[in-house]
Amino acid sequence: MSQNPGRPDDLTPGRPSDDIDLSEQGGVYVAGDRDGGDLNDAEWEEEDERPRGPLQTILAGLRELVIVIVLAMALSFVVKTWLFQAFYIPSGSMEDTLVRDDRVIVSKLTPGPFDLRRGDVIVFEDPGVPTPWLSGSTTGARSTLGGPFHDALVYVGLLPEDADNHLIKRVIGLPGDHVQADGSTGKIKVNGVAITEPYIKPGDAPSEGKAFDIVVPAGRVWVMGDHRSDSADSRYHDDGTGRTGSVPIDKIVGRALFVVWPIEHVTWLGVPARTFEQVPAPAKTPSVSPSSIPTVPTTHTTAATKAAAG
Repeated sequence: MSQNPGRPDDLTPGRPSDDIDLSEQGGVYVAGDRDGGDLNDAEWEEEDERPRGPLQTILAGLRELVIVIVLAMALSFVVKTWLFQAFYIPSGSMEDTLVRDDRVIVSKLTPGPFDLRRGDVIVFEDPGVPTPWLSGSTTGARSTLGGPFHDALVYVGLLPEDADNHLIKRVIGLPGDHVQADGSTGKIKVNGVAITEPYIKPGDAPSEGKAFDIVVPAGRVWVMGDHRSDSADSRYHDDGTGRTGSVPIDKIVGRALFVVWPIEHVTWLGVPARTFEQVPAPAKTPSVSPSSIPTVPTTHTTAATKAAAG
């Protein structure tokens, strides 16, 4: 029998014959493993690793960029929906604690896992009953081109929420609290204890000419702005029962934690330690305010028409 010059007759010394597979490639027999591996794999891989062209490099970069943007938007949407949300301040009703155009971060974990406290600064939706608290939009008109793009960024949480239907005030009374003010320079009383409010804008009286005497109904809170002379808050929307002027807890978006912009205004929005520390818990939380509470006229002042969210 003649030998095939393209096929070796001798096996590699020291290597079992069962580990060798002889296969023909292009008329030449090549030694390889029986499991299909090729002894020349490394050389073939080097041949296949051709440099990418400019277009392929650009497309690969764009694909990675799109993936990063989509993941960032998804994460931002999750954070905005369940954890934190940014808002900006369009008015001066919370001065000097917050001023116009401040950006604040709001925690949606309060109320919820964390309880509301007297003194918390909260963002809430306009209760709308019996009449809206806001007389109109508090934001400037956006261009037709920028509007949808702006709204999309707000929707996913990459821009602060417009305050068209939101307000920001300070919690003064919790459900069941008896809150009183004589309308003069006297301090506000909560459950019979006069409170000292260091956050009130200098020069303003605690209630600034608006007397009230109410018990906060169940499931609601009594709120006031720190700029008492320029805040259309619970005082100006109540009918003397505490119901129409208080804010339903289910309308609360969350608690404002800190100012993040501008840089010179960055600060933590904590609760003054001594303001409410002597206030006792309410005796009970009624479903409605007692009928004995006097009715206070609801005439709005000029400040009420000027104040908006904030």
